[in-house]
Amino acid sequence: MAAPVNVWDYERIAEERLDANAFAYFVGGAGDEVTLRDNLAAFERRKLRPRVLVDVSTITTTTTVLGIDVALPVLVAPVALQRMAHPDGELATARAAAAAGTIMCLSSAATSSPAEVAAAAPDAPRWFQVYVWTPRTLTEAAIDEAVAHGYSALLLTVDVPYIGRRERDIRIDFKIPEHLTVQGDLFGGGFDATLSWRDLEWLAGYGLPVVVKGLLTAEDARLACEHGAAAVVVSNHGGRQLDGVSASLDALEEVVAAVDGRAEVLLDGGVRRGADVLKALALGARSVLIGRAMVWGLAAAGEDGVADVLRLLRDEIELGLGLLGCTSPDEVTRAHVS
Repeated sequence: MAAPVNVWDYERIAEERLDANAFAYFVGGAGDEVTLRDNLAAFERRKLRPRVLVDVSTITTTTTVLGIDVALPVLVAPVALQRMAHPDGELATARAAAAAGTIMCLSSAATSSPAEVAAAAPDAPRWFQVYVWTPRTLTEAAIDEAVAHGYSALLLTVDVPYIGRRERDIRIDFKIPEHLTVQGDLFGGGFDATLSWRDLEWLAGYGLPVVVKGLLTAEDARLACEHGAAAVVVSNHGGRQLDGVSASLDALEEVVAAVDGRAEVLLDGGVRRGADVLKALALGARSVLIGRAMVWGLAAAGEDGVADVLRLLRDEIELGLGLLGCTSPDEVTRAHVS
């Protein structure tokens, strides 16, 4: 096959290289996968509105997220079980994100420890994603390790009191490969369903910014701000939790309006193109996070594949900015999308 020229090419290669067990896990969603499909369709529904005769001779894709300089408005989302996609797993992803100049978010259901990932890219910015397990001592130990190894934010995923019904996994009788060690109890019913807004204050006690991931409504966005969230991620967990909810992009403006500048707003779900990133920025996101797009690169070519996916997106964003009539992500406004 010719060299991949976009993320969709990487998905095709990944499907060829992954076994059926792993591919079903990474590609699938909950229920009828309505929300999974709608995450993609939402970007097709939005149309960019370019401005012309603008001096775009110099363009930068750089921006900041929670005060951290990043080379492009794309972060690497927390994805569990990455060694199921490639033997190097999260270590390859960490190195690729570091080389691309962006932030990696490590899942607390990873197949590498926070210490191992920090050692793989010691000078790179990294966040630690928090699932709250029962007993909470498991969560506390993981956070302690992340704090000790330089993770600069805690990303609390709030849409998983119970794991969604992912029917592809059921049909294939999904199993975590026996040779893998997983940091958290992802499928053992270990999520703490008592988690509430007051727990943001508990997490804030670690002295790091708290990012709340998994919001789709103005009501929850306001509560997140009231309880001290530094940022929120508009997300439906890649369509893997409650099927039939809004596409992330469709919920974005509602959340942005409710936050009203009190926290940064990020988005994940359905991002496959640089143009998708521009649409999210125009609707008020500071940055996006990519999950499946990263996994396809990882499955196809390990660290080099993840790096190339990030390069392709950066190049598409740079070209898109110029054709949109903008010289940086900060210049993209609501007027640039319909």
